[in-house]
Amino acid sequence: MITIDFNRLDINPHDKILDIGCGEGRHTIRAAQEKDTCCTGADFGFDNLIQTRDKLKFHDEINDLSCRDWNLSAMDITALPFQDNCFDTVICSEVLEHIPDDTKAMSELVRIVRPGKILAVSVPRSWPEKICWRLSDEYFNANMGHVRIYKKKALIQKIQALGPVYLGSHFAHSIHTPYWWLKCLIGPNRTDSFLVNLYHRLLVWDLMKKPKITAFFDKLFNPIVGKSLVLYFRKPESR
Repeated sequence: MITIDFNRLDINPHDKILDIGCGEGRHTIRAAQEKDTCCTGADFGFDNLIQTRDKLKFHDEINDLSCRDWNLSAMDITALPFQDNCFDTVICSEVLEHIPDDTKAMSELVRIVRPGKILAVSVPRSWPEKICWRLSDEYFNANMGHVRIYKKKALIQKIQALGPVYLGSHFAHSIHTPYWWLKCLIGPNRTDSFLVNLYHRLLVWDLMKKPKITAFFDKLFNPIVGKSLVLYFRKPESR
């Protein structure tokens, strides 16, 4: 499930790409399919990195990766172990809503992007997220759960205040929104719901088969009920 539109990232051969908060590696794998890039997947959770490693090795074996090198590392987004201006593209997808000190996290993201290059950020869209919060206390009170809801304009202003120029946005994953509403209504941690499990099978089928019909409806309803808000910024050239 790819949230970031890679066509907006201006990736070139030999670029260095960071996927911070990579989870199980969806964007890291996609970045590693870009020709002759160097890709880094980073996450706070070691188990996530193990899963990402296994998936990258699988894609490596079937010759589905075009990057020159990929690597994985555990790290804290509020204290990234990188020099200033060292990545050509930084991806931070569905991460900031988990971070108590999000201002520090954002400043770190901006710090490591090279001047003239792209920072892509996605967070849950505000109004679908509010419904999830209303339906279930477990949803946002879980360990490493969501600690805030972002409004689009406020988030843009907060990141722009650190220097980057806002380029544009879109919404993603409209067909996932009802799934999360249903899951929150039934109970986020329940695994015995027939309806939730049936919907999950639909989403897995969509992910694996990529049928045109679900892609059409997802794109059609994204402006209305897209679950994720995706923002793109460019760090200004140094004077």
